[in-house]
Amino acid sequence: MTGALENIRVLDLSRVLAGPYCTMILGDLGAEVIKVESPDRNDETRKWGPPFQNGVSAYYLSANRNKKGITVDLNCEEGVAVIKKLVGESDVIINNFKTGTMKKFGLDYDTLKEINPRLVYCSITGFGETGPDRNMPGYDFIIQAMSGLMSITGNKKSGPLKSGVAITDILTGLYACIGIQSALLERVQSGQGQKLDIALYDCAVSALVNTGSDYLMSEAIPTPLGNEHANIVPYQTFQTLDGEIVIAVGNDDQFKSLCRVMGQLHYAVDERFKTNPMRVENRKELIPILQKKFLTKPSIYWHKKCRDNNIPCGPIQNLEQVVNDPQLASRNMFIEHDHPTAGMIKMVGSPLKLSRTPVQVKYHPPDRGEHNEEIIGRLVSSKIND
Repeated sequence: MTGALENIRVLDLSRVLAGPYCTMILGDLGAEVIKVESPDRNDETRKWGPPFQNGVSAYYLSANRNKKGITVDLNCEEGVAVIKKLVGESDVIINNFKTGTMKKFGLDYDTLKEINPRLVYCSITGFGETGPDRNMPGYDFIIQAMSGLMSITGNKKSGPLKSGVAITDILTGLYACIGIQSALLERVQSGQGQKLDIALYDCAVSALVNTGSDYLMSEAIPTPLGNEHANIVPYQTFQTLDGEIVIAVGNDDQFKSLCRVMGQLHYAVDERFKTNPMRVENRKELIPILQKKFLTKPSIYWHKKCRDNNIPCGPIQNLEQVVNDPQLASRNMFIEHDHPTAGMIKMVGSPLKLSRTPVQVKYHPPDRGEHNEEIIGRLVSSKIND
């Protein structure tokens, strides 16, 4: 059984999260991914923790499966020669060094495309390779702050909050993956590779979507709404008799069903609430009415009532509940794989479900330099000085 990206070779010179997350997806899809690290400096996430399992970081394991690992010193001619030899036999190279670093190594796009004109060259930086901030380092937390994402996350009491995961790194990894696959597809027609300049800042701003569009249209600066939605009501958490529930009423018919379930059908035709724009305008009047009703019954009651009437709803689950959710088990979203150092490891599975070329976990997240002999020895050592 082959993967969708079988016979695509990717040189991964990235580290931490955005780049490794991108290349893990490519590896999940069948590409051969070669993770390149320095002989004297690991991917930083190898030391990020706890938790560790037999000295192996859970953080590192989260973004590095389906790769082989080699160590190459890019500060010496021999190391650069290894990369150039591998570039000649690869389809993609990805890095997340600061702007100008690859040129310092002699591994910039203009140099490498002379070796392999079909090469897709992806550069991930904090702010992109153009503009006044091109030399600034990029960290997810800083990008969340600068992009406006934090300004709309949280509530008035909490102040701006970051996402619980490094969301701009994840978004950037996804955009890079889309861009790389698009360039590979275009290459089929043109026969030529190209360079991708992907910035965390750009990707984070693109994720503002409707909130960004709201501001561009109205020029009204949005404020954090906590668990409420800026454009849809009711679309938020509600306290119940014994906990909390999420209600996501996306249209007027669903609101009518909610009113029926709550025994308050008259609100569905109330001029203040019968359409979504009216409900948004009169949010402060409607939400206390609904909240009072939700407090009369436990969460399980409202879950059943809402689901039986096609009203979108859901519980707020912790990670233990998520991992034990039978729906996710049926989707193979938590997997196990043997690791030579950590032993049997548990990982989050892939959400990509392809019918003919399904995702496979062929390789564990590699130990540093684990495949030096296999890759450097077999592929380049005999010709390195040609």
